[in-house]
Amino acid sequence: MKEKVVLAYSGGLDTSVILKWLIEKGYEIIAFVADVGQAEDFEECRKKALLLGASKVIVSDLKKEFIDGYVLKAVKANAIYEDRYLLGTSLARPLIALKQIEIAKAEGAKAVAHGATGKGNDQVRFELSYYALMPGVKVIAPWKDREFLATFKGRTDLLKYAAEKNIPVKASIAKPYSEDDNLMHISHEAGVLEDPMYTLHKSMLQKMVMPQDAPDVETRIVIDFKDGLPVKVLNKDDGTEKTESYEMFVYLNEIAGKNGIGLLDMVENRFVGIKSRGVYETPGATILYAAHRDIEGIAMDREVMRLRNMLTPKFSELIYNGFWFSPEMDFLMAAVDKSQELIDGSVHLCLYKGNIIIEGRESPSSLYNKNLSSMDIEGGFDQTDSKGFIKINAIRLMAHRAIVESGRKKSTLG
Repeated sequence: MKEKVVLAYSGGLDTSVILKWLIEKGYEIIAFVADVGQAEDFEECRKKALLLGASKVIVSDLKKEFIDGYVLKAVKANAIYEDRYLLGTSLARPLIALKQIEIAKAEGAKAVAHGATGKGNDQVRFELSYYALMPGVKVIAPWKDREFLATFKGRTDLLKYAAEKNIPVKASIAKPYSEDDNLMHISHEAGVLEDPMYTLHKSMLQKMVMPQDAPDVETRIVIDFKDGLPVKVLNKDDGTEKTESYEMFVYLNEIAGKNGIGLLDMVENRFVGIKSRGVYETPGATILYAAHRDIEGIAMDREVMRLRNMLTPKFSELIYNGFWFSPEMDFLMAAVDKSQELIDGSVHLCLYKGNIIIEGRESPSSLYNKNLSSMDIEGGFDQTDSKGFIKINAIRLMAHRAIVESGRKKSTLG
């Protein structure tokens, strides 16, 4: 019997060539297609995989699970890699790997395969997830296979093989860069973008317009949070209201994209030690990130926030590096969930030409006391107490200065 392999299949040139190549190597291929919100004709993808020889094609609609189980958990933690990247691709990979392993177990397959390259982050994200979820699984990664690499040195060889094997491809000349699309974002990298001085063109954008091309009209919305999660979006201009998580996210993508919100062009550090340049469109999540940080300002205790902010960079790094299914992630997730128990309330925002302007916030868990904060009202705060507070905090500063001055005197005498 042929060895069964579950291949993460996108329908593109790379994974189509890999599917055919693995079949020629004697494997039985089950093609797994994950719908995480990318713009794709999944029926055509199914037909293509079967045409190429896959014994079965499984298309899984993972959009809502992606939002609830991954994207919104990252929002709760304010997860952001290197202070800029909102982790759109990174968050989708563990979900895809999880479903791929579930299919492998259900189909009796002992091996899984993917089409990620040996220079990128996705190989790590996929494979660490595979091993965490199915210890002992056989992982086939053709772009790290010497025979495959000897046969396919680049896109020209892939296209030549596709022509020889009658593999249908959309075009012989592709866009001069690569893309990864899902409900949270679309990334653009490689090709012409490998030149860090190459300026992106607005024709590249798919989920948004350039901020300068956005309409000269403000859009005002309110986002309600419960336990750190968005539970309602209200458009104050036209009354549109969304309360279901998936619908909320789709709607936020729509209005953010129209207002030119969510564009990022950066050079980042890959886990494998290579710097890479990426252009990201992340419209809806950019709004949620800003609103969530703001509601925390009024509802989260100072010391809890300080501790959580220490954890956030590590949380983000674990996502980026592929450690979603790890004991340290379980620990951090529990801490994040605990920090969000009182993060309730509403944030009022104005969207305008790439800008997110916070116009106000309110919370039933508010720790803000107007009278206590006021410069005009005493509000139960005895200002004379601040004298002792300052003196206590000044003790170590005065001691340090005394030592410094003593050292200078000794240096002068010497």
